[in-house]
Amino acid sequence: MKNMTCELCPATVKKALEKTPGVAKAQIDFAKKIATVTFDPDVATVAALTQSTTNAGYPSTLQATK
Repeated sequence: MKNMTCELCPATVKKALEKTPGVAKAQIDFAKKIATVTFDPDVATVAALTQSTTNAGYPSTLQATK
């Protein structure tokens, strides 16, 4: 996740993600600059999630987990 430069940035990203329909939970790791998002894939899409963070000023991309 780009542009996260201060301790308040994760709160902004989390708020943006949690406003996205279908998102149940968002956790932000400032040190690693990643967000872990639990969402309903029938309601939310990866594109909608990345658009939410981009609209908040923090462009992001998908990083699949194992």
